[in-house]
Amino acid sequence: MDAIRIININPDINANILLPIVWLIVGFITIYAGIKNLMDKENPSRIGTAVFWCSFGIACAFGTWLPAKVSGALVIIMCIPAIFRRVKVGKVNAPTKEYTKTSFGKIGMKIFIPAFGVAICSILFSLFTNINTMVGITIGVLAGVIILMVYNKDNKPMVFLNDSERFLSMMGPLCMLPQLLGCLGGIFTQAGVGEVVASLVEKIVPKGNVNLGIVVFAIGMVLFTMIMGNAFAAITVMTVGIGGPFILAYGANPVVIGMIALTCGYCGTLLTPMAANFNIVPVAILDMKDRMGVIKNQIIIAGIMLVVQICYMIAFK
Repeated sequence: MDAIRIININPDINANILLPIVWLIVGFITIYAGIKNLMDKENPSRIGTAVFWCSFGIACAFGTWLPAKVSGALVIIMCIPAIFRRVKVGKVNAPTKEYTKTSFGKIGMKIFIPAFGVAICSILFSLFTNINTMVGITIGVLAGVIILMVYNKDNKPMVFLNDSERFLSMMGPLCMLPQLLGCLGGIFTQAGVGEVVASLVEKIVPKGNVNLGIVVFAIGMVLFTMIMGNAFAAITVMTVGIGGPFILAYGANPVVIGMIALTCGYCGTLLTPMAANFNIVPVAILDMKDRMGVIKNQIIIAGIMLVVQICYMIAFK
């Protein structure tokens, strides 16, 4: 461990320079998707598709500097073509199966090294630096791009740009769900939803019955995460409404309760189409016929995990 140098960067540089650069990259790729679809005559709804991706891209790239009202207007604009189903997939330039098989024959299992490297890079940045993890992921992706270019000379920069657009188009408007749901959690907290939940739970959980409070807290995390699609958005509301007044107020260990309650929320993530990154994106990428196929295969696992975590919280509270 002594050989590992911990990198510390001025928080202002981290927040004001590095992270905005990441969002600029994301935004420009998304804007490219909009422009490419606008020029694609095979796209049955190229104007609506271009409006969606360009609005999304501008909000991502320049949201740090745009006034809040402008960002809000962009969100409304991008939602209009999505609501009317005017975001379509245009011409797809995917590699043929023969080319894929040939490339795999040359590269073999080394193909997993770039993907594995992204995860390692993210972990290292998270553990040993104060740099935002998204910056670490971005650096890992860039390193992966370089490795893939070494693997195959056909991997030019435009290949990665066009493939980024292809996967964005496959996912469609679902791409914006994580950001919007994350914002919704903050809005719910500010609006006092936690207090409303607390008033309802008072009628079910007797004061001082911590074990019952834990059960309600865990199940509430699952249900609210299913609605929100995001356990991080649910944990704030549920902690204010149930965790604080019915569990922590009676001396339960906040580390155990908070940490395990969050993983209870992840059980809800396994059960909802609102968690698009986990349950809907794989369906689109793998071209599965059953849109709920991923969720159906996770129901039993989620139930077992929830029971174990409730028992853990009760035992070690």
